[in-house]
Amino acid sequence: MAAFQMDRDWLVFHPSPSKPTFRAPPGAVDAHCHVFGPGDVFPYAPERKYTPCDAPKEKLWELRDYLGFERNVIVQATCHGADNRALVDALKASNNRARGVATVKQDVTDAELQALDAAGVRGVRFNFVKRLVDTTPREVLHSIAERIKPLGWHIVIYFEAAELHELYDFFTSLPTTVVVDHMGRPDVTKPVDGPEFELFVRLMRENANFWSKVSCPERLSKTGPDAYDDVVPFARRIVETFPDRVLWGTDWPHPNMKSHMPDDGKLVDFIPRIARTAELQRKLLVDNPMTLYWSR
Repeated sequence: MAAFQMDRDWLVFHPSPSKPTFRAPPGAVDAHCHVFGPGDVFPYAPERKYTPCDAPKEKLWELRDYLGFERNVIVQATCHGADNRALVDALKASNNRARGVATVKQDVTDAELQALDAAGVRGVRFNFVKRLVDTTPREVLHSIAERIKPLGWHIVIYFEAAELHELYDFFTSLPTTVVVDHMGRPDVTKPVDGPEFELFVRLMRENANFWSKVSCPERLSKTGPDAYDDVVPFARRIVETFPDRVLWGTDWPHPNMKSHMPDDGKLVDFIPRIARTAELQRKLLVDNPMTLYWSR
C-alpha cells in the first residue's frame, strides 16, 4: 500500500503519448517539468493543497528520451513544499542532464543552499497562485532573493494574469534574473494586443532581467487539445519579440489538470507553431536554457 493516495479527481499523466513529428534540435532541453515522490520514499508535504499520483524520475527520463530531448529542468512541485529531497535525488541521478529550481524557506541555511547548488539547483520558485499555496510575505521573499543572488541563481515566479498589476512593482524590485512561468497565464479569450497581455509584454520589454516560459498551452487554451489554437498568437508574440529570453517545457506530469490530460507528443508538435524558424527553435530549446542552467 502506498503511503499516500492521490486525490480522487487527479488526472494521471498520459500512459502512451504519441511520437512527435517535430524533431527537436540536438541538445534540446525540457525546461519545465516535475517529479512527484514516490510518496513512500519522498513524502508529500503535510501542508500541501493536493496529493498527486507518483511520477518518479525514471518516468521522466523515459519521456525525455522518447520525445527526443537531452536535458531537463526540474521545478520543485508545491506538493513537496520546501522539502527538496525528491528534486535533489533526481538531479544527482541525472548524470548532469538535469538542473533544478527549488523551494526554500526563510530559515534555510547557507550550508543547505550550497548543497542545493552542488546538486544542480540554479533557482528558487515563488508561487503566487493562492489556490496552490499559502501567501508568503513579500519581505520574506525579498530576503530569500538576496540570499540566493550571490549564488548566481534566478527566481521563477508563478502567477495569473489578473494579478500582475498588483504584483508588478514587487516583481521588478527583485534583484536577480526572473523567469515567468507560462507567460503569466494570460486569459487567451482576450486580445493578444489588449491591455492585460500588453502589461506582461511591457514587463518583459522594460526589464531585461525577465525571461518567460512559453509552455502549458493545455492550461491556457479554451479551445482544447490538441492544437490549442487560441494560445498560438500569445506564445508566438513572446518568442518573436524576446527570442533570447524564452524557454519551453512539457510541464510533465501536468499537475492539477482538470479538463484533460495532454499528449506530450502533441505538445512537442506545438513548438514549430510558436517558434517558426530553425533559429528561433534552437534559441528556445537549446541556447537559452543552456545559458541559464548549464553555464557552470
